[in-house]
Amino acid sequence: MSDSRIEKVRLGTDGPEVGAQGLGCMGMSFAYGPTDADEARATLERALELGITLYDTADAYAAGENEKFLAPFFAAHRDEVVVATKFALAMDPHDPAKRIINNEPAYIRQCAEDSLRRLEVDEIDLYYMHRRDVNVPIEETVGVMAELVREGKVKHLGLSEVTGNELRAAQAVHPIAAVQSEWSLFSRDIEAGVVPAARELGVALVPYSPLGRGFLTGSFTSAEKDLTEGDFRRGQPRFNGDNAAANASLLDPVRKLAEGRNATLGQVALAWVQQRAQVHGLPVVPIPGTRRPARVEENAAATRLLLTESEMELLEPIAGQVAGGRYADMSFTSAGRE
Repeated sequence: MSDSRIEKVRLGTDGPEVGAQGLGCMGMSFAYGPTDADEARATLERALELGITLYDTADAYAAGENEKFLAPFFAAHRDEVVVATKFALAMDPHDPAKRIINNEPAYIRQCAEDSLRRLEVDEIDLYYMHRRDVNVPIEETVGVMAELVREGKVKHLGLSEVTGNELRAAQAVHPIAAVQSEWSLFSRDIEAGVVPAARELGVALVPYSPLGRGFLTGSFTSAEKDLTEGDFRRGQPRFNGDNAAANASLLDPVRKLAEGRNATLGQVALAWVQQRAQVHGLPVVPIPGTRRPARVEENAAATRLLLTESEMELLEPIAGQVAGGRYADMSFTSAGRE
């Protein structure tokens, strides 16, 4: 199967080398309704066979259960995988819809110890600040993260949903390997400030939700019809009511390209994200999430789909026409602070 393995990319100037596409593991335990554990484990194994080596989780995903679920897979393939997890975000136990953000030094240290224990690893390969606590200077937060590197508990540092200026301030304290943010045909706000800063500093971009949380696959019609109870997308503006219908109509050019290329809509959407690397001149490693081996095969194949300039131009207007924000509350995203 060597001919089907994806190419490799380095995260940042001195970060780890990983497959050009990673795997978002959140949905295997959290957020998207019922899951089949055996199928999810098969998905992890198939991803590795295809050369996908960056596996993304967080302590917030099912209150640490996602990290525990991944631990046996990481143990079996420790020298082949790059383990990425995050701290700083938790769900309010009294209100699951409410998020708590904490960047306090003692909390960071406790989160790192807890993740090391749940993941059953001696060192976290890539440790992200999941969200920015504006009450704590980012220099202080990254300073604590840098201490974890010096102590041998973390190899490389990442940040999620930071602004361009926050990234610059962080980089002045310790090298940042990767910035994670939503980036897709539906979500391009980071191109204004975050992407230029990352390019300037030699930091890689790791786009999460590159398929618009499934919307860009063309399989979604409405939250009521397609999403199970407990699926957190039911609370996202883009998936509801008139917004959902309007956004579904934006997929026509994606569908047209897919038909012409004998590809799926999702592959076109992923190819567009991957080509941001050439457009903006920086490493880009999207982490589409899936729980099915067939879907991870489909996603990995998109790394070999190169869109032409005219095809890219056809897709250019989509983001500007999307109805609804990517979150109901954008205050904890980079766009909310730029």
